[in-house]
Amino acid sequence: MTELVVVSAGLGVPSSTRLLADRLTEAVRAELPGTSVRFVELRELAGAIANHLVTGFPNPALREAIDAMARADGLIAVTPVFSASYSGLFKSFFDLIDPDALTGTPVLIAATGGTPRHSLALEHAVRPLFSYFRALVVPTAVFAASEDWGSEGDAYTGDLPRRIGRAGTELAGLVRDRAARGQGDGDEVVPFARQPADLGLD
Repeated sequence: MTELVVVSAGLGVPSSTRLLADRLTEAVRAELPGTSVRFVELRELAGAIANHLVTGFPNPALREAIDAMARADGLIAVTPVFSASYSGLFKSFFDLIDPDALTGTPVLIAATGGTPRHSLALEHAVRPLFSYFRALVVPTAVFAASEDWGSEGDAYTGDLPRRIGRAGTELAGLVRDRAARGQGDGDEVVPFARQPADLGLD
């Protein structure tokens, strides 16, 4: 069974970050029926993350979340944007991840913010973070500003639903390609020139 891990760094309840994570998950599952999903709410692990940073020891819940991400077939990572970058909680969590744990893992990156001006944080901060991990980041990064959400929590303006669908299709394509190559080849990083063909974009 395909395993998808969804990391959400939203701080509030309800959270637009979690809402975007849910919409992206639905888009991927529409392409990959039967996919098992594990949500990692970093807000619930904030104390454990801080403790791990100073002691070097994770509690069981944090250890389980880290292990689940390392064995996932695909990853969705969503952060709110503060001061034109990812949140401190989001970065602190990924500071705990082994540099080799996500090598070759397909990743869909997304973010939320109050204004579209923050959307570039995905390209100058979040994408380079996952490049450091040698993950396979899908071409379409999804940013949702406050104006993209309706009063009932639905994506209703602009092209946000289209971008969500496209990003979900891209992640599903990379997950299928990785499965076809076999998990034993998971350390192989697909050259950039091959990625459009793998995603059906050529």
